[in-house]
Amino acid sequence: MAETHQRTQHDLIKVVFYGPESTGKTTLAKTLAKEYQTTWVPEYARDYLQDKFDKTKLPCEAHDLLPIGKGQRRLENKQSLDANGFLFCDTNVLETYVYSKIYFPEVDFPELKQMALEEHYDYYFLTNIDVPWEKDDLRDKPDEREDLLTLFKDFLIKYGKKFVILKGGLDERIATVKRTIEN
Repeated sequence: MAETHQRTQHDLIKVVFYGPESTGKTTLAKTLAKEYQTTWVPEYARDYLQDKFDKTKLPCEAHDLLPIGKGQRRLENKQSLDANGFLFCDTNVLETYVYSKIYFPEVDFPELKQMALEEHYDYYFLTNIDVPWEKDDLRDKPDEREDLLTLFKDFLIKYGKKFVILKGGLDERIATVKRTIEN
């Protein structure tokens, strides 16, 4: 039987944190999920690419992106089954699609783009670059943060996604999210 990419539908408020690397998306998703006593969706690409790097020392390659998008979708569907009112997502397939354009601009990814455009979230929060960049095995663009933030924002605008920009420290960001989703 062919693998389906359809999202599992639930009566949830879906929140996604979206933006350049090392801007606090994971911390926000984890913290808010704990506060709202629900589940959160980690970034599938992080585990996938870290495992690949640990085994081969190879970076992300073009052929990795569709499996990453499918893995992110599966993980989100799985986590939504246990969610309680809200589902906080560390990232989404649109973010993977944006990264496909950054790292492989010469390659077309129509299935990944289609998956990204089919996604629905009640709230998009674009994470600003006003937090310190933290080095790890996978992050590689500390000097391009401003350009990346602009690119991520441009994709939201291009595809008609309403969003709120999160700025400041963790407490300020959490307060902004809570004000937004509770109104």
